[in-house]
Amino acid sequence: MTPISLVVSDVDGTLLTKSKTLTDRARASVQRLHAAGIGFTITSSRPAIGMRFLIEPLSIALPVGPFNGSSITDPQMNPVEQHLIPATAAARSLQILREFGADIWVFTNDKWLIDNPDGNYVAHEQHTIRADPTIVPDFTPYLASACKIVGASADAAGLERCEKVMQEAFGAQATAVRSQTYYLDITPPGFNKGTFVQAMARRLGIATDAVATIGDMQNDLAMFRVSGLSIAMGNATDDVKQQATLVTATNEQDGFAEAMEMILKRNGLG
Repeated sequence: MTPISLVVSDVDGTLLTKSKTLTDRARASVQRLHAAGIGFTITSSRPAIGMRFLIEPLSIALPVGPFNGSSITDPQMNPVEQHLIPATAAARSLQILREFGADIWVFTNDKWLIDNPDGNYVAHEQHTIRADPTIVPDFTPYLASACKIVGASADAAGLERCEKVMQEAFGAQATAVRSQTYYLDITPPGFNKGTFVQAMARRLGIATDAVATIGDMQNDLAMFRVSGLSIAMGNATDDVKQQATLVTATNEQDGFAEAMEMILKRNGLG
C-alpha cells in the first residue's frame, strides 16, 4: 500500500460546511498533515478569488486549482497555468443554457460577469466566493477570455439534462459537468481536477498512487480516477460514492477532518 504524500481536496460540500465555514477540526487536521510531511492543496469550481480566504488558515504553500482545475495559480493567486474555453464553444454554451432557462455567468481570470442580478443564486455565490459580480448587457466581448461559464438553475433535473446535451454538443471542444445540483460548469477542454492532480504529482515528483483526493460531486470524479486513494463525502450522491475508495461522514459532521485522520492512520501516523 503506497503511503500518501499529497492530499488534494474539493472545497464546497467537502472542506467547508453548508454555511461555507471551515471548522476548527478541519483546520487542525490539515495542520497535522503538514506536520507529518504530507502535502495539501485544493481544487474547486470556484474562481481563484474565491479560494484566497483558505490559503492562510490552511497554510497552503502549493499551487491551487481553480475553475475545476483548468487553471493553476500560486498561493498568492498569480496564474501559473491558464486555459480558456474556445470562443465558439463558449458561444454555443450560452445558446444551450438559454434553451434550458438557466441563468448565465461568465468568469474571466479576475471577473465574475452576470446579466441578471436578480438570479436565484447570485446572492449565494457572492457569499460563497466573497466577491461581487459585474453586470454586463452582453457577454460577447468576454467570450474569448472565458475561464469558466456557469449555468445556474433551481431545476436540478433540467440542469442534469442540460449537462448531457452540452456533453453531446461539445464532444472534445469543452468540458461540461455539474459542480452542484444547481450549477453546470463549462470549462476548457482536456483539463479538469484529474489533470490538476497529475500536474501536482509531477511538480512534487511523486506517483499519482501517492495522492489522496476527496470530494462530493460529479466534477470530482476526474480526480478520483487518477488518484491512489479517493474519498467521497457522506453528503455525496450515490454515483460519486460508488466510484470512491472510501466514504467519510458528511460536511456537517466533520467528514473532511475524519478523512484526513484516516489518511494519517493509513500512513501509520494515527
